[in-house]
Amino acid sequence: MPLFGKLGETIAHTLRQHRLKAYTKTVSQIRSLSHQNASDRDLLELSRELRKRAQAGEALEELVIPAFALVAEAAKRRLGLSPFDTQLLAGVALVDGKLVEMQTGEGKTLAAVFAAYVQALSGKGVHVLTFNDYLAERDARWMGPVYTALGLTVASIHESMSAGERREAYTSDITYVTAKEAGFDYLRDGLVRKVEDLVQRPLHFVLVDEADSILIDEARLPLVVAGEKPAEAGAYARMAELAEALTPETDYETDEFKRNVFLTEQGAEKAEQLLGIPNLYAQEHLAELTGLNCALHAKVLLVRDVDYIIRDGAAQQVDAATGRLAENRRWPDGLQAAVEAKEGLTPQARGQVLATIPLQHYMSLYPGMAGMTGTAVTSADEFKENYSLDVIVIPPNRTNVRNDLPPVIYTDRESKQAGIVQEVLALHRTGRPVLMGTASVEESEQLAALLTAAGAVCRVLNARNDKEEAAIIAKAGERDAITVSTNMAGRGVDILLGGGKEEEGRQVKELGGLYVIGTHLHDSLRIDNQLRGRAGRQGDPGTTRFFVSLEDDLLVRFGLLNELPADLKGIKQKEPVNTPALEKKLAHIQRVANGQQFEARKNLNSYSDTLEEQRRINRKEREDILMDRVVSSPLSVIEPAAHERLQATLGADKLALLEKLAALHFLDQAWTDHLDYMNYLKESVHLTSISNRNPLDEFNVNLIRSFSELPAKMEEKVVHYLKWLYPPASFDPEKDGPQQPKTTWTYAVSDLFLVTRRSIFD
Repeated sequence: MPLFGKLGETIAHTLRQHRLKAYTKTVSQIRSLSHQNASDRDLLELSRELRKRAQAGEALEELVIPAFALVAEAAKRRLGLSPFDTQLLAGVALVDGKLVEMQTGEGKTLAAVFAAYVQALSGKGVHVLTFNDYLAERDARWMGPVYTALGLTVASIHESMSAGERREAYTSDITYVTAKEAGFDYLRDGLVRKVEDLVQRPLHFVLVDEADSILIDEARLPLVVAGEKPAEAGAYARMAELAEALTPETDYETDEFKRNVFLTEQGAEKAEQLLGIPNLYAQEHLAELTGLNCALHAKVLLVRDVDYIIRDGAAQQVDAATGRLAENRRWPDGLQAAVEAKEGLTPQARGQVLATIPLQHYMSLYPGMAGMTGTAVTSADEFKENYSLDVIVIPPNRTNVRNDLPPVIYTDRESKQAGIVQEVLALHRTGRPVLMGTASVEESEQLAALLTAAGAVCRVLNARNDKEEAAIIAKAGERDAITVSTNMAGRGVDILLGGGKEEEGRQVKELGGLYVIGTHLHDSLRIDNQLRGRAGRQGDPGTTRFFVSLEDDLLVRFGLLNELPADLKGIKQKEPVNTPALEKKLAHIQRVANGQQFEARKNLNSYSDTLEEQRRINRKEREDILMDRVVSSPLSVIEPAAHERLQATLGADKLALLEKLAALHFLDQAWTDHLDYMNYLKESVHLTSISNRNPLDEFNVNLIRSFSELPAKMEEKVVHYLKWLYPPASFDPEKDGPQQPKTTWTYAVSDLFLVTRRSIFD
């Protein structure tokens, strides 16, 4: 909720409406310009003139009206698309650096072109960040003819591209790329030894599609570039066995919401006996305590087919927000290894972290930012606080006629599932398409089995078959279709009624359009609204309804069971138990849960803020060395005799290059050691609360101390390396000098922040 409650909401709405009026005036001025009689060559020349004006320093605000008129004409000629006023409104707001909320099917992809074109006129490059590689390639190819007609270049980047291909793509005026790939390229640029190996230009402007997912749901994910380092399987397997030997409630307990697990005093004593150590909580046994905590977390709190699935001999995470497989994502190293040990899997190579940055901090490196999404208002405070982005709601081109029904509330999960199946079968008999958003892989398969047993054919979309997503979603709006999905289906792809067939689409409209069923309420109303947004695109009819049970995780966690009337406690009833008071409590729980998630993200960010400040200092120092802005030659001061010897053998130029490469190498090595220590701190520092010390304070004190030691460590290693080097005259600093890891790979870390919650009714 905004700071001043309903008053704050009213003020924010008034401000948004005021801005929208100003943008509407700009749209009228754009419409007054027409280039329909201009030749293609005329359009190109007009665009070149705008580019000259922009690069001469003219404010982009002065170029919006003529620029938008050119893009509108190019879109008509090259794509056959005449932009709606609402798309122009969105484009103007994006140029103004706002976060635009547009409903599903309203044409965000074309709206983005207007803003990207204007921002690219400066010649500094624009990144359009998409939800996945498929959308990056699709949007660049689809919108490319508009940019080309106006003399700009466009490219897309996908995971399998080489460094050379990426470098070329980033030289384009507009580059479509996922946030993760752009972040990984930034990190890899921080490891190069030669300027010509850099792939990115200095960051300029970013336009974020599906902004709520990238800027909130995935913002806290640290991106990682790692170097080869063997996994240590034995210790984790031992801790997994120890965790299995511990008994629930006797040796360990969970909090009432099953978000944390704790050893009891008896459990600690049992662990000490099994490990053969006198005191599990002694400083010298911190590694054992941390390992056991990870093993218990993996055993008790992470559930197969809910939090992860086993595929290709590996434990692969399922994204809680989308239900999709979280590609190239790991838990923090100790927990990842604990899950693998729990499942008896061959552990993945741990890797040594060479560079890391959370997505939120990477996004903050762009001087200019704007974004688009279908659901923004419910998280407006968070966008404002974290990114200084104001939300602008763009009215739909066609009135939204979707019918969002109140939730149906059951006493227990079994009754809820029976109610869902009954509802789906009734709809299916009419031919109306149904899309269900479920809480997990496990639930999606349970419901699919129940429907199949009842004789209804359904398609299942979950983390096991996510590669078939586009094909499944393309059919979700067809007559008679039943699609069971985990949480969010086909983000970035419209569900067309009738599957795009005109006559069938008309029939489905007459039936009421797509019927969307949510099988649970999410912690965030925004994510529920994403699911609702699958129905009712571009003025189509549609219906949404959520089915809830009093046993659902969200309601149990926030103490609803304790607040139920006496006649609802401990009973199981097949019929719904809706009352106005109960529906009001559900809405209250979701608002509080959303606020707590916001606070949890802020708390987690506080653990990365200090490291981010250190990363920027280290990056600047490294760039100064790489770009020859500083000369690093401690050897000539500390060991002048060794410096003279090397200069006599190699010559001044070769020695200068060797000193530069050694400085980069040992600076990277010192930073890698610092990151390794940071990971150790994050996995163990919460244990300091046992001795009543503040974990965040302990973390920052130790991190600052470690960072302050980096310059001396780097200098010492450079001097030691050069002092004892006796190279032949043929020595090549690049080939024979200090070398980087031969193999690197990238992944994202699911950074965990576990919060003990009290009942919101206390």
